[in-house]
Amino acid sequence: MADTPPRGELASLDEVRALIAELPGPDLEAATAAVEREAILTKPAGALGRLEELAQWLATWQGRHPPKVEHPRTAVFAANHGVAARGVSAFPASVTAQMVKNFVAGGAAVNQLCRVFDADLRVYELDLDQPTADFTTAPAMSDEECVRAMAYGMLAVEPGLDVLCLGEMGIGNTTSASALCLALFGGKAEDWVGAGTGIVGEAMARKIETVSAGVAHHAYRAGDPLAILAALGGLELAAIAGAILAARLARLPVVLDGFACTAAAAVLHALHPRVIDHCIVAHLSVEPGHQKLLERIDKSPLFDFGMRLGEGSGATLALGVLRAAAECHGAMATFADAGVSEPA
Repeated sequence: MADTPPRGELASLDEVRALIAELPGPDLEAATAAVEREAILTKPAGALGRLEELAQWLATWQGRHPPKVEHPRTAVFAANHGVAARGVSAFPASVTAQMVKNFVAGGAAVNQLCRVFDADLRVYELDLDQPTADFTTAPAMSDEECVRAMAYGMLAVEPGLDVLCLGEMGIGNTTSASALCLALFGGKAEDWVGAGTGIVGEAMARKIETVSAGVAHHAYRAGDPLAILAALGGLELAAIAGAILAARLARLPVVLDGFACTAAAAVLHALHPRVIDHCIVAHLSVEPGHQKLLERIDKSPLFDFGMRLGEGSGATLALGVLRAAAECHGAMATFADAGVSEPA
């Protein structure tokens, strides 16, 4: 697979916009090979349902047939948000750094899932001592800070990987994700805001007010998704967007985690809907805005387990499904190989 573009190649949001036009499309030859093999495997057509679709998707975006899931990586991006100081989370901002230490020590849920599915876990810290600005009064990031975060996210893509699972850690990031969705797709703040880490009552009211005020403050950026990302996003969300772009350049399929991760991808979708065709969404978060967001970007999650943890947990769990899809497609006998009569 191709090398990731060096971090220094992205110097401005205009360069990101130009990069969008250069992204490779699907590998139709690999896709055709997958469809043709699927038709001769020892099963009724369509009997494995979405597993068949996933096998074709993997081949299409890995650019090879048969597809493999042998070297997956889970990349977790961690950053802090200025709006956390407004009391929009059940936890203090200090928990972000504490959870990063937990990741490093191997104590988080995502560590156990990576062990089960033999995934390479990488944790990327983004200026944990310097949270973004409170987006109700100023842009969360300058354009330069946003671009640097995107470029840093691109470093998660390295040669030899065959699937990239993306996740995040950042107290306050569901507030940021809700604001991004409201600014990109409209509606009311209440449509997009959920409990996040478990807030209720006055804290929920503050979160709704914060999202509404932030989007109103930056209304002049409407219609420019990257400017909206800088104004209302977070460093880790910008880094996820960068990782998605780098994966597309490297022909590396991407598995998105829950609401915050999908909101970062939605920024790229708003630039051009085909930009995230190499991405699937692992699970449906219990965050109420996630279902609405998936409808807007035309994605169907692989499963709904009532999860809302973040940290790439759902995306990593999806590796079991992807590996099953690849193995059934590549290792199942054909009708001719097995001496089984084909359908009439």
